[in-house]
Amino acid sequence: MTTGVVLCSLWAVPLTAQPAPSTPPAFTVSGSLRTRVESWNWFGDSPDGRYTYPGSIARLALARSKRTFDWQLELAAPFIFSLPNSAVGPGAQGALGFGANYFLANDRRTNAAMPFVKQGFAHFKGVGQSLKVGRMEVVDGTEVVPRDSTLAALKRDRIAHRLLGNFGFTHVGRSLDGAQYAFDRPGLNVTVVGGRPTRGVFQVDGWGELDATIVYGALTRQAGGATNAGEWRVFALGYVDHRRDVLKVDNRLLEARQADEESIAVSTVGGHYVLRLETPGGVVDLLTWGALQAGSWGALSHRAAALAGEVGWQPRIAARLRPWLRAGYGYASGDGDPADQTHGTFFQVLPTPRVYARFPFFNLMNIGDAFGELIIRPSGRLTVRTDVHVLRLAGRSDLWYQGGGAFQPGTFGYAGRPSGGHAGLATLYDASGDYTVNTHLAIGGYYGYASGEQVVRAIYPADRAARFSYVELVARF
Repeated sequence: MTTGVVLCSLWAVPLTAQPAPSTPPAFTVSGSLRTRVESWNWFGDSPDGRYTYPGSIARLALARSKRTFDWQLELAAPFIFSLPNSAVGPGAQGALGFGANYFLANDRRTNAAMPFVKQGFAHFKGVGQSLKVGRMEVVDGTEVVPRDSTLAALKRDRIAHRLLGNFGFTHVGRSLDGAQYAFDRPGLNVTVVGGRPTRGVFQVDGWGELDATIVYGALTRQAGGATNAGEWRVFALGYVDHRRDVLKVDNRLLEARQADEESIAVSTVGGHYVLRLETPGGVVDLLTWGALQAGSWGALSHRAAALAGEVGWQPRIAARLRPWLRAGYGYASGDGDPADQTHGTFFQVLPTPRVYARFPFFNLMNIGDAFGELIIRPSGRLTVRTDVHVLRLAGRSDLWYQGGGAFQPGTFGYAGRPSGGHAGLATLYDASGDYTVNTHLAIGGYYGYASGEQVVRAIYPADRAARFSYVELVARF
């Protein structure tokens, strides 16, 4: 959740009743408080995997804006209470949900909190171009926000955060220390970003950097007109993880991974295309996204790929509910042979996994995800969404992966559980509701139920089902 900077104006009315020129304030202050109560019941129905805890993040920003220059300083303070102290199973069972992740990442404390600088940057603006330098939040795919509401929603929910994200669902999140340059022309944007990711995500100490580097560039072009609107983007992303003493997570034997102290250097090229069509039966949308990867995974060469194709329809029936039906399939390659010299698992780099895995027991690595979705919007303030996802591992010889990338110096950032030679992972059913009370207050809720298949049953034989729910309140000023 990114805190916006609220701009305001001070107006003075002289005794002559003639309007005086507006005088912008010297500084603006904005902030937010998001608090959420999460309940987990992890696979296996173990008492240690059933728990509830509250978590919050408060953010306060001070900013100043001028015609050619502005700056912002934002502080954040996450605080998490009543974390489970035994939600870690033996062997492959591992961490039993996010509560365990927070507990392990914060020196096994059940209560954790710490203020830190979330953002602090200077922004230089010229005609058609800008340069931002400092600490900032970076999300791939958000370089341009389309005017069309359908395309804007597709980019927000189905394009952004796939490879680079702020991991804003957690109570800490992630930022980037570096620079971002943007070149804008009507219908065209070029963005280049370089920097180092910060600590955070599950660790409440978000002050420091990680020994990793990213370089990202994207060209985005708007297409079409009022009836048929579209957009395409091509991008390139380079990522180097210099942390040689961190054990990599992949499907090799433990001895081979322990002996591999080489860096990870992965290059990704890809793109997306989204299209909105007006038809007699309603609005139809099409979405494609794909990426190819090459480089080195420590001592191994790295070759991987991912793709997604989706279609949506907003029929003209039930106009008061404004329904939106969507379906699609996503694929991310897995590794076919743990004993060869090539790593074939698609690497998701530094994403926000929860955007695409609303019950975040999986991510977009070694996965095939066939889904159907229904969204209804009975008012401008209320959105209700329900999904069904059929999940299978892309490679039976690879792992069941979770996580969203590096977040502290000694932790790899991804976890992997053995597949047992199976492909069937789970079927996920979920529903959510989000209601905007006013410009300052919003509430939301979510419930997800996952029915595990062969991969899950082999690790959690007692009970193959898992449940995750939360209630959330967001206040802004």
